[in-house]
Amino acid sequence: MRSGVKVAVVGGVFAVVVGGVGYGAYNVLDGLGDSGVGGGTDTKATSAEVKTGPVTKDEIAETSKAFLAAWAKGDAAVAADLTNNKGDAEPALIGYSDSAHVTKAVITPGPATGSKVPYTVKATVSYEGKTKPWSYASELTVVRGLTTGRPLVDWLPSVIHPDLAKGESLETGESQTASIEAVDRNGNVLTKEKYPSLGGILDELRKRYGAKAGGTVGIETWINSANADGVDKTLLTLVKGKPGRVPTTLDAKAQAAAETAVKQFGGASVVAVKPSTGEIRAVANNPANGFNAAMQGAQAPGSTMKIVTAALLIEKGLASANSPAECPKEVLYQGTTFHNLKYFSLPPTDTFTSSFAQSCNTAFIKLIDDTKDDAALGKEARDVFGIGLEWKTGVTSVDGSVPEATGGVAAAQYIGQGTVTMNALNMASITATARTGTFHQPVLVPSSLDGRRLVTASRSLSPNVTGQLTNMMRATASWGTGKAAMSSVLGDKGAKTGSAEVDGQGKSNSWFTGFSDDLAAAAVVQSGGHGGDAAGPLVAAVLRAGR
Repeated sequence: MRSGVKVAVVGGVFAVVVGGVGYGAYNVLDGLGDSGVGGGTDTKATSAEVKTGPVTKDEIAETSKAFLAAWAKGDAAVAADLTNNKGDAEPALIGYSDSAHVTKAVITPGPATGSKVPYTVKATVSYEGKTKPWSYASELTVVRGLTTGRPLVDWLPSVIHPDLAKGESLETGESQTASIEAVDRNGNVLTKEKYPSLGGILDELRKRYGAKAGGTVGIETWINSANADGVDKTLLTLVKGKPGRVPTTLDAKAQAAAETAVKQFGGASVVAVKPSTGEIRAVANNPANGFNAAMQGAQAPGSTMKIVTAALLIEKGLASANSPAECPKEVLYQGTTFHNLKYFSLPPTDTFTSSFAQSCNTAFIKLIDDTKDDAALGKEARDVFGIGLEWKTGVTSVDGSVPEATGGVAAAQYIGQGTVTMNALNMASITATARTGTFHQPVLVPSSLDGRRLVTASRSLSPNVTGQLTNMMRATASWGTGKAAMSSVLGDKGAKTGSAEVDGQGKSNSWFTGFSDDLAAAAVVQSGGHGGDAAGPLVAAVLRAGR
């Protein structure tokens, strides 16, 4: 059980190191004297004149210096009074020594950028005779108090530590969960230092499987989650517990490629899945230490959704890979007009494969009425592709949604817009199902570890439909919109591109999904534009590495 023992403040000597902006380095909790700069919580003015307008350069420098100096002294009340939210700031600052057991640290401010002041912290954490250094960087922002007019630090928990959120706290003590050593399918050890995107996943694996795997607890500094069901994030290990071995389906080589690939774009996610088994081979996000959008995101997937739509239309006999399909530049459906990218059209003699490979929206929407069922797409997604069946991957994941819709909203779903939502994991799984014809629920941890039951779809695609679907994806990769991105990928390969328009966003989200032999991968890049331009190279990189 995690516990805390109050540690006495360690004395020291205040030191100032002259820097480019006149700031110094502050020894935290070292008995520093008065800050010498007045301030106050944003409550009411203490003088007749309340200053307005943006904070000045001098105010930014003086206020940040005074705040850091008070924090350095360990005087939480004074430091909190220099923020615009003393009620939240003071207990957090007190907890830095009392709960996190930081006994010594040096804060070094950097040059201000506008009203933001970055700084580095080199700390020492001590607990029950165990001591370890701890370094990190954060920043604060100086704002003008709304009622006082004083320059104040805009209080956010991230002022204390960049990963700290509202309602969370820093703690040091005996860990509540047993240590683990997570390994990939070949026995390679997976760490958050080597594979940053796995940080949150490894924390969750520890919480779920540490005790089952035979691990023991250690002494750590962690972020105590604000959610009772959440996962604590370990920041520093003072004493390692005996790790229990937790097997995963990940592949270290593919994971490394995924980690490198997503660094090309902010807001990027990629997942790789083995079609024949559903085993997840790689998961990566940029930023790596935030929300696991690759497995938990929920947003419109654009034209990658046409894989499901094409399967539906072929199964119903409304289209076939080699039959002609109308692709006008625009089409009206129940009062809503849809058009193709840049209003392109295809000759009426072109096949459905051509419409798929060149991502023609109108060819798909023109066939909606013929399905004679507004809920047909959702049924296809659930019954064949397993979307919405509450996947049990071994960690937290969201398995997509195609809610019932009518009219223009239903039409938008056929091309991956409107109310349909997916993430990279969902699209990788959809591609894997298209590749084999049968849904295999994605897993990151073998079900044998905890006996959880995996879900199954109610039916498979026929060999004929599977063949047509994969041939259309092969065409997309060889001469369609996925050609450029997939040119470096070897083996039997296929793809589908997508661009998802988002309200209020100037540039579409970039989606891409593809397969090479027995590996499928999907990626999304926020505001990345065309699927082949941004998300495509990420998928290609993972497919190359996973062979």
